[in-house]
Formats: sequence, structure tokens, C-alpha cells
Amino acid sequence: LRLAELRAWDTLTLAEIAAEAGYQLSDFHGLLDTYKLSARVDPMLDQAMSEGALDPSETPRNRLFDVLMMRFEAMEERRDGLISFMRWRDSCVSGLALRVRARQATARWALICAGLDGTPGPGPGLQRLGLAWAIARADSAWRRETSSDLTATMACLDAELIRLESRLKRFRRRPRETRQEASPDKSDDSL
Repeated sequence: LRLAELRAWDTLTLAEIAAEAGYQLSDFHGLLDTYKLSARVDPMLDQAMSEGALDPSETPRNRLFDVLMMRFEAMEERRDGLISFMRWRDSCVSGLALRVRARQATARWALICAGLDGTPGPGPGLQRLGLAWAIARADSAWRRETSSDLTATMACLDAELIRLESRLKRFRRRPRETRQEASPDKSDDSL
């Protein structure tokens, strides 16, 4: 990420990355290439979500907000390099596939870190999918962020988590057969 602060992510070579990290290129033989290194960026950032202590008396939405903001705060340390990485990731098919998988993994880990991995509800897959969408939206806000205190990112994340909570509550209230038979409501903005 330090190198990507100076040059576009897709122009970096494995030899340059190895040298920057203090390794020989031969140390990576059979283990890593630039794509595999790219796949490690999001998991590295996800680790920040488990570094803080959460108040169990907080609402689930507030706990999710807190762990995700830990991630965004960690992202600030390498903002320029991450922006370079994100430009690459969003510009090619392999990068977009990586993004989709990473968002699901981030959502799963956020739920675990917030103590919500055992929460009953409409199903963990639906919960993760909705949260992955909320994270992606907040990610976009972070990329456009101009404030050092992440005001726009926090506002976007909070709004998306409120929407997600509302959608999941509506889904829980509908009987199963009604969900299957119901036609989409034009005013409903649910996922």
C-alpha cells in the first residue's frame, strides 16, 4: 500500500512489493502473486474490527456501526494506497469479483465482531448480503470523504444500517407464504 501511494496499483510488480516488504522475490515463489496479495488487502483491514472492546448493552446497530468505523479508521492510515487499490479493483473483472467476495467476508466478520453471528432472524445469508451492501455504500462515501473526522462516511454508514435494520424487520414480520406470493411494492426500497 505504501508503493500504491506513489503509483497505480496495477503497475506494481511482485519484485517491487517484495523489496518494499524486506523480502527476496524468491520468498514468494509458489506462495504469492500480485492477485493473491490483492486478495489480502480487505482481510488485513477487517482485522481492525476486532481490536476494540464493545459495550454489550449497545443496540446491535450501534455495535455494527462501531466495528465498521474501526475498519474505516484503519483505512485512513493508508488512504492514498487504498484509493489506488480500489481504482484497480473497480476497473477489471477479476478485481470486481474480488470486491464481491471481500464485501461478504467483511460483513461476516463485522457480524462476528459485533456479537451478532448467532442472532436469530431472516437468515444469516440475507443479513450478510444486506450488510455487504451497506458496507459498499459506506466505502464509496469514504472514497469521497473530505473531512478528517470521517463525517460523511459515518453519516452514510449510519443511514445504511438504519435502512438495513428496517428491511430486516419488515422481512421478519411477513409470514412465509405472504413473502412468496407478495408482489413488489413500488414504494418499498428493500433489497
